[in-house]
Order: sequence, then C-alpha cells, then structure tokens
Amino acid sequence: MAKKKVRNYVNNSEFYEAMVVYKKEVQEAEECGDPPPIIPNYIGECVYQIANRLSFKPNFVNYSYRDDMIADGLENAIMAINNFDPDKSKNPFAYFTQIIYYAFLRRIQKEKKQLYVKHKVIENSMINDTLVERGSDNKTKGSAAYVDLDNDYMSDFVENYEESMRKKKEKSNGNGG
Repeated sequence: MAKKKVRNYVNNSEFYEAMVVYKKEVQEAEECGDPPPIIPNYIGECVYQIANRLSFKPNFVNYSYRDDMIADGLENAIMAINNFDPDKSKNPFAYFTQIIYYAFLRRIQKEKKQLYVKHKVIENSMINDTLVERGSDNKTKGSAAYVDLDNDYMSDFVENYEESMRKKKEKSNGNGG
C-alpha cells in the first residue's frame, strides 16, 4: 500500500502574504502614531498549528508539560512577530518554527531545574529529619514519612544535571565571565 501524502497544515506562501499585509498595517499604524493592529486570526492559527504540530515530534511528545511548552512557544512567537522581515526571508514557517522550538527547549530546561530543586528539598528534608506525613486534616502532626530517594532514575538525573551545571559554570568562567 502506497503511503498517503500528508497535506501541509500551514500554507507557507499564504502565511507569507498574510505576514506582508500585517507588517504593512503595523508600519502604517506606527507612521500615524496609532497603536499596532491586532494580529489577524489567520496568522494566529498558523502559529498555533506550528506549535501544536511541533509538540508531537518524538523529542517533545512524551513530556507531561507539553501544554506549557505550546503556551511558551506561542508567547515567544507573538513577542517576535514584529521581528519577522519579509525582505530578508519569504519563509515565516521556518522563522516561527525555530522560535517555538527554542521555547520548547527552554521549558524543558526549566522543568528539569524544578525537578532537581524538588528532589534536593526532599533529600535535605530527610537528612534533617524534617519530612513528616501530615494527618488527613493537614493539622495534626504525623509520623516521619518514608520517601525512596535511592532509585536509579533520580540518581542518574541528579548526577547528569549537576554535571551539566558544572560544565556550564566552567565554560562561563573560561570565557572571562
């Protein structure tokens, strides 16, 4: 059975034309001293479709915070919409895909940092014997809680995270920073 050809979900030439029209409207508004016009629905839909489809790529699909990644990508794309220059590029699809891709990577790094911080807080609480289980009413004092911190996944995660932070620090110190 032959593979079915996948229809492009964003027509790049139509997207480009919409961006050219929008950029002209923005320029005219600036010249008149008016506030910039609202981003057209078509452009917004294109950016949303790019972010949504990119989130289904194998390197992003299994994250539990995929919706946050999409939201970050949209936010970054909207912030950068006026930086698109139709004279330099006729490919807004690639422009916004790159912006959204790097927003996804930044969200993943933020989430990894949060996971690391949570793990360290729990680890320190156990070391200091301050981790306790509360009663069901959250008011009564409970007994010491048991948390298994000796698992391979978290051990590897913490080790890799600390190693990457060490390398970043060395790199920034080596470049005069």
